[in-house]
Amino acid sequence: MRLLAAAVCALLLAACAAAGPKGNKQEAARINTQLGIDYARNGQLQLAEEKLQRALEQDSSNALTYAALAFVYQQRGEAAPAERNYRRSLSLNPDDSQVRNNFGAFLCGRGKNAEGVEYFLQAVRDRRYTTPEVAWTNAGVCFRTQDPDKAEGYLREALRINPGFPDALSQMIALSVQKQDYLRARAFVQRYEQSGAPASPQVLWQAAQAESALGDWDAARKYQIRLKREFPDSEEAAMMLKTYQNDER
Repeated sequence: MRLLAAAVCALLLAACAAAGPKGNKQEAARINTQLGIDYARNGQLQLAEEKLQRALEQDSSNALTYAALAFVYQQRGEAAPAERNYRRSLSLNPDDSQVRNNFGAFLCGRGKNAEGVEYFLQAVRDRRYTTPEVAWTNAGVCFRTQDPDKAEGYLREALRINPGFPDALSQMIALSVQKQDYLRARAFVQRYEQSGAPASPQVLWQAAQAESALGDWDAARKYQIRLKREFPDSEEAAMMLKTYQNDER
């Protein structure tokens, strides 16, 4: 799930990072926020937190700072402060649909599916939100186990907006295999491949399962070989080997 916009070049920002007079505190906070985002994107979470906390000391009304801090805590597995900062960000800027999407993903990851999907739906109702297919796909992922039919409806909305969106196509493959609708899974595998998206172990394994169920052993073997060659250390490759061993017994 996509999180946070790209930051400006850290070296350029560092040249402006020194605290100025009181009237320049908001600009200093903006610079520290962008530095914090840049550190977070590079996995330097401690440095990111330090810059973001400094930004809040300079300006406690910047919604983006709270959203970035929420992301840092989320990456560290600290759910309570992550949720608190997401909610603070949205209280300051309730119209930020990217943050709505990110918070919805966070909530679904915590098992709060209904509340998470509500944030996705708020995002897609915003005409200014430029990637509604992402939020629709996230909603489908959130409900795929709990309510497969509802999940399918969300995923189809994503594909109506962007018919070649790889994330939605891969989820439709998984959902079709889950429902044992293997012909439809095959069709979505073909669409996924036509989209130009790179192969993933999940798609290759699900494609192999679908072709095996449909009795096309040559096609199934092709996907199995690719899975073993391209993703030998993946969980899906391990499941494939286990399946073979069970079949041999």
